[in-house]
Amino acid sequence: MNFVVFTESAPAAIGPYSQAIKTDSMVMTSGQLPVDPKTGELAEGIKAQATQALDNLKAVLEAAGSSMNSVIKTTVFIKDMNDFVYVNEVYSKYFPVNPPARSCVEVARLPKDALIEIEAIATLSSL
Repeated sequence: MNFVVFTESAPAAIGPYSQAIKTDSMVMTSGQLPVDPKTGELAEGIKAQATQALDNLKAVLEAAGSSMNSVIKTTVFIKDMNDFVYVNEVYSKYFPVNPPARSCVEVARLPKDALIEIEAIATLSSL
């Protein structure tokens, strides 16, 4: 059975989708934009946006009963591949040991003209 995940600790969906869907053993998140859930504003700059997107991802995972330690795969969408090094700098703080599998893709445009969006697949138990 699938369950919709929602938390006010992350931005609400800006379209017809859920923040995440939880199954009996997995969580699949939607892409998390770098939007402050309290203000609705985008963070400034790639490092701040990467931090906010990862904080939002963490909030959604925790609302689903999972955690960053249980993430097995992420997909990172960035507007400029030249920001890859800065994204990695921030990303490594959230996944300091045994990071999950990851894809990173440069895209032409993201919602709200964000510089980054991050989605994840996680288990419901720590690895």
